[in-house]
Amino acid sequence: MSKVRSAFNKAANNYNDYGFLQKEIALRLDAKLNVITTNSAVVLDLGAGTGLLSQHLQKRFPESQLICLDFAQNSLKNNHSTHKVCADANQLPLADNSVDIVISSLMLQWCPDLSQIFSEIHRVLKNNGLILFSTFGPDTLKELKKSWSAVDNAAHVNTFTDMHDIGDQMLQNGFQSPVMEMQTLTLTYQSVIDLLKDLKAIGAQSVKTRSKSLTGKDKFQLMIKMYESYRTDGKLPATYEVIYGHAWNQSNTLLKGEKQNQLGKIELNNNLSGA
Repeated sequence: MSKVRSAFNKAANNYNDYGFLQKEIALRLDAKLNVITTNSAVVLDLGAGTGLLSQHLQKRFPESQLICLDFAQNSLKNNHSTHKVCADANQLPLADNSVDIVISSLMLQWCPDLSQIFSEIHRVLKNNGLILFSTFGPDTLKELKKSWSAVDNAAHVNTFTDMHDIGDQMLQNGFQSPVMEMQTLTLTYQSVIDLLKDLKAIGAQSVKTRSKSLTGKDKFQLMIKMYESYRTDGKLPATYEVIYGHAWNQSNTLLKGEKQNQLGKIELNNNLSGA
């Protein structure tokens, strides 16, 4: 986790300039609160970072106490919210039953122990408290993964958790009837190098770039050649499987119009143009 924290600290000053997809997902996650009916005296933005989601939550909950928590100090320095806490999501410095809503945009994919995260979130949520989040699924950056897999067997791209496994982890940690959705978003690039630069600029350091060795350079060039097979209409696609989930810690509170036993998969295709 220290490497991940270091990467986000380094990327903090330029994150908002390159986080086009992150801004869009934060906006969509916030919009899901349009159909929420719950008390919201205390709202926790978990993994708040530079504030892409926080700014929407401040407008939505002007009378609430919004706590912005992140483990990357430099990211929080660029977050303009009032109440900021630099801490590890695995050990939340918050009292039991103290938060009405925990909302988290694109943080969970960086957490190796989802059970611990969900246990902590469940602990701090009040009765009938809500968790709402977005994260990335296994098909994220599938073109990059497949291009590297044609070169060697090393792990060059993050491994992302399937949404059904995420739902199972929520159930095991006390949440009732989690609801999961999936959207496929596609960014387009002129070159693989442009994609890798964007990933580096937002702190996604788990995606390796050039190797110092001659063999490494050869592999890198071969990977780029393989990626070129995906070029369509002059652009290279980069697919992101975006997972949205929500659940309550009481079974008798639901989003308006939703069935309690819903744990489905909704596939939507959305094309976004990359910068």
